[in-house]
Order: sequence, then structure tokens, then C-alpha cells
Amino acid sequence: MYDDNPTLVGLTKTIDEQRQGEAFFQEQAAEAHPEGVRHFYIESYGCQMNFSDSEIVASILGQEGYQSTRNMEIADLILINTCSIREKAEDTVRKRLRVFDKVKNNRPGTLVGVLGCMAERLKTKLLDEEKLVDLVIGPDAYRDLPKLIATAEDGDKGINVFLSREETYADINPMRLDSNGVTAFISIMRGCDNMCSFCVVPFTRGRERSRNAFSIVAEATDLYERGYREVTLLGQNVDSYKWENPETEETVTFANLLEMVALVHPDLRIRFSTSHPKDITDEVLYTMKKYDNICKYIHLPVQSGNSRVLDLMNRTYDREWYMNKVRRIYEIMPDCAISSDIIAGFCSETEEEHQETLSMIEFANYSMSYMFYYSERPGTMAARKYEDDIPLEVKKRRLQEIIRLQTQVSFAHNKQDIGKTFKVLIEGDSRKSDQQFKGRNSQNKMLVFDKQPGYQPGDYCYVKVNDATSATLIGEMVQA
Repeated sequence: MYDDNPTLVGLTKTIDEQRQGEAFFQEQAAEAHPEGVRHFYIESYGCQMNFSDSEIVASILGQEGYQSTRNMEIADLILINTCSIREKAEDTVRKRLRVFDKVKNNRPGTLVGVLGCMAERLKTKLLDEEKLVDLVIGPDAYRDLPKLIATAEDGDKGINVFLSREETYADINPMRLDSNGVTAFISIMRGCDNMCSFCVVPFTRGRERSRNAFSIVAEATDLYERGYREVTLLGQNVDSYKWENPETEETVTFANLLEMVALVHPDLRIRFSTSHPKDITDEVLYTMKKYDNICKYIHLPVQSGNSRVLDLMNRTYDREWYMNKVRRIYEIMPDCAISSDIIAGFCSETEEEHQETLSMIEFANYSMSYMFYYSERPGTMAARKYEDDIPLEVKKRRLQEIIRLQTQVSFAHNKQDIGKTFKVLIEGDSRKSDQQFKGRNSQNKMLVFDKQPGYQPGDYCYVKVNDATSATLIGEMVQA
């Protein structure tokens, strides 16, 4: 189902399912846990934006003298960065908070805080009713952490869930937590203006605002000079990026930004996520085609293959329009891979409309998809206007049909790569064997291959594909 890359509907797509809830940590002298040093422990859930935000939080705490730890038992501050996209994610966070509460009881003085998307929606319950946390901090209030911590230490509740129209954290250099030293993420904008009826993001992350383009290029340059060889530009809707230079009044579009980052160095690969179909332009596509180091991969969420359902979702396009966008991508970049998000069982969806979603998977030839059944979220337009009237067993059955077909399409997609040779960026050891490397090609496909002397993570190599599964290409290193 997940093709080694699962995530949550409506948010940026890059986090491996095995990393959900991972305790982030930066290798440093803190391993010895010296006396007098305050430690923080942080877990993140949800999309890559949340994981990226955790790195911003870590940087702010580092400036205050905190050091990261993987051991919550010795932490002075325990934080959980949350996601509100699905009910399951919120349930997981609540379970973790009860674990943290036990740690807090065993170690009086420890503070527990909730960050991110659940903060605004559940602040009253978490603080006053359930009394599980000391701090509640929204995604635009991380600069206030030191002040809020001091407030909590004095016995009051530290809370700031204000959503800003300006905050981009452009001047904060994120602390790279649990990094492989090869790939990194750069947040280029925050918030979302699209108001899809099923999505809570505009209410939890606020309106769109774009970061200073030169600060993005500077961060990419710094990462390259530190040995990183791939950056992913992050945003809820990267294609709507637009920044006006206050000195020249010139507007930098997403296509302009892509080119600026690509020019940092030919050996720095560029990816981006996520694209809203309505905003990805020919200018972006031609920029991708022009530069070899801009990866030929687009995540283009469709959500449904039926025009009526798309209208209910407020996606602003219909089936034929989306299909024409897919045709255009393949016309300009025949070697581009496209992936998608798909929701099964949205309000009032019929069997015939479900079949149109299935046919879209085959038409678009998605290399992979993120697939979920509809989960009503409080406060969204859909929750206010539509009845969640599809029985759970029907949702699950439709989801299984989507998963089954996507697995078949992904397998066929990968089998077409057998015999081809790809340039691959080595990311590290494969999961199953330390005698093999793993790395991705330009199309975002994971390749696994035997090691050869002289190569290490961060190096580029060429890999000939000899076999494939629906999730992975298996190959061998060859000469260029």
C-alpha cells in the first residue's frame, strides 16, 4: 500500500511510516547527559512539514542551552509534534500523552508540551479538561517556546496557538535531527489557501505565506557545503509559492525558485512536495525539464476520479481537466513519474464514481499513491455541509480495491524499468542487509543493490535494474 513512503492525506508526502513517532536526536556530547544540562525529547507524527518543524523547534531549544535525547526518562522537556489529518493520528497522540504523563509522575518538574496541528483544535481539552500537558504551542508560535517554558515552570499553562500571516522561520537554521547526512528538507512556505472541504490544514496552519527566496538558496548552499546532496522543497502547496523582493519589487515564482536552487550546484538534487494540480504551470514543467538535477517526479494528488465528487471536495478542477494536466506532464517530460493521493468513500460517493477513481489510476499510470478512506474531521467544510453517509465497511472495501489496483499498476510501472540504468544517490544501507545500499533515482523510486568498494552514502552511482517488486527496484552497480 505505502510503497515505502506513506503519509497522511492533504499534507506534504515524504515521511516513511516507520518514522511516525520517531524520537528525534542529534548526535552530540549530550549522549553522556552531563549534570546541569537540560534535555528535550521530541516525537513527530504526520507529514514532512511536521518533521521539518521539529528541526526548527530543536534549533530554538538549542539556542536556549537544551540538548536532545532519545531517553524520555531523563528529559526535562517532552514534546510531541502532532497531526490532525486523521482520527487515528489523534488517537495515537493521546496514547503517547498518557505514557508521558507517567514519566512526568516519576520525575516531578518534567514539562510535557503539544506542538503543531492538534494544538489549536484541542487546546482546551488537553490543558484544562484532561490536564495532560503543560504547554500547547501552535505551528506559528515556536519562537515563543522559551517564554512559554518559563511560564509553565512558574506553575501556569504555557499556550500560544496564534496563526500568523507573516511567520516563515526564514532566519532559523534548522537542527538536522536523525539526519542521514545526504538528504534534507527546506520549508519554502507555510499554510494553505485552498480550502478543500475534507482538509483541516487551513484551520491548523493558517494562510499561505512564502519565505524569502534568498534565504532558501542560502540554506540549500549551506547544506551542499556540509555534504548533503539532495534537498526537498516543502510546502502545503509549493506551486503557489510567490515572494516579492522588497528591494526590486520583482516577483519570484516557484519556477524561478526551482531554477535558483538548481543553480546552487549540479550535484545537488532538487525535489519538491506537494503540488496542487491547479497551480503547477508549464513554466514549472519546462524548468524541471531544463535541469538534470531537478528530479523528474511530481506528486499530483487527485483525491477522486469523479467530477461531482471533486466539486464536493472543492478541488477546483474536474476529471477531464486533471487528465489534461497529466497528459501535459508526460508530453513535456515523458520520463516523469507521477504519484497521487486518493480518498475512498467521500460523502455520497456512488459505486460508479468509485469506478472512475479506479480508472484514473490506470489512466495516469501512477508510480505509487497514498490511499485512505474518508475520515471526517471536525471544523472542515465537509463536516459542516455533508453527511458522512458511506458505511465504514463500504469505505474499507473500496479502499482495498484501490490498493489492489495501485499495487498492480506500481508493479507494472517498475517492471518497465528492468534492463534500464539509472543514476542513483546512495542514501545508506538497505533495511534488510548491511551488504547492500539503498538509494533513489530521479523518479523517486527506491533501488537496492550490492555494495562495491569505494562508495559511501552521498555518492552518486549508476545502477542497472535486474528485478522489481511493486515497491522497489533491485539492481547492480555498473560503470557510467
